[in-house]
Amino acid sequence: MLIRKAVGRGSATYKYDLLTVLGTYALSQDKTLQRQTLRLICLITARYNWQGDTLSVGQEEIARLWSVDPRTVKREMAAFRARGWLIERRAAARGRVAVHGLGIRRILEDTRMVWERVGPDLVQRLDGDAQPGGTEEVKVIPFPQPEGPDLGSAGPVWGAVAELLRAEDAGRYRAWFAPLHAEWRGHDLLLEAPSDFHARYIETHFLSRIEAALKRIAPGGRVVIRAIPR
Repeated sequence: MLIRKAVGRGSATYKYDLLTVLGTYALSQDKTLQRQTLRLICLITARYNWQGDTLSVGQEEIARLWSVDPRTVKREMAAFRARGWLIERRAAARGRVAVHGLGIRRILEDTRMVWERVGPDLVQRLDGDAQPGGTEEVKVIPFPQPEGPDLGSAGPVWGAVAELLRAEDAGRYRAWFAPLHAEWRGHDLLLEAPSDFHARYIETHFLSRIEAALKRIAPGGRVVIRAIPR
């Protein structure tokens, strides 16, 4: 997944891709989420500063833009923050509006299910796999897929976390989580991947899922991902 600021070469395409996957995702959801996502798309289009990754708009102005009252704005903005689609960079204060950034990583993660509906070109762009000129073939090399987790010194902690991840999506578990070696160091669950690419991919796509599972098994624990030292 390609996470970057939408500035410079290719920035216009990247902006449209983000708005497209948001809209496509919304249309696959219930009416409440459709309306909520449309409000965010409208706010991004009207007031988001792509270069600075800042959204600095007062609740009254947002209320006019959405044709709602300020209480609805307050509730919806809180919902966007809870989903991780907006990140509060500076809280509102007397005479000063709040400043938010766009949670692009979470937006892409949450909408990934609909990328294929848009087309393989969008999937390539957002995955960061598109080659310069579009002529070089992309080779996919599968990772070894052990049946069970390498528990290491993490013992029952990683075993329990792994079971939650396996129950959520067995195919994803076999491809990405089963090859990991786990160690428990203090309050850190150290997960070592077979390559730098594997580690980066998990950190980008699945870190929040691992953290959520760990929170259920060992509250207060922290997930650390790295490649196995060579």
